[in-house]
Amino acid sequence: MEHNPPSAWLTEAASVAVQQGTGNLLRIVLVVMVLGCALTAWFLLRGYRRKDD
Repeated sequence: MEHNPPSAWLTEAASVAVQQGTGNLLRIVLVVMVLGCALTAWFLLRGYRRKDD
């Protein structure tokens, strides 16, 4: 197993993104953002359902 520095992975990912265009990357970013917002909302709002009687 060869050792690749993190910068090599980043440059490879950037070159693949340039070849494919920004469509796939934008879709992934949007899906991750929507899922992150949904999980954050669930985490913050789950406490309001409980009653503190």
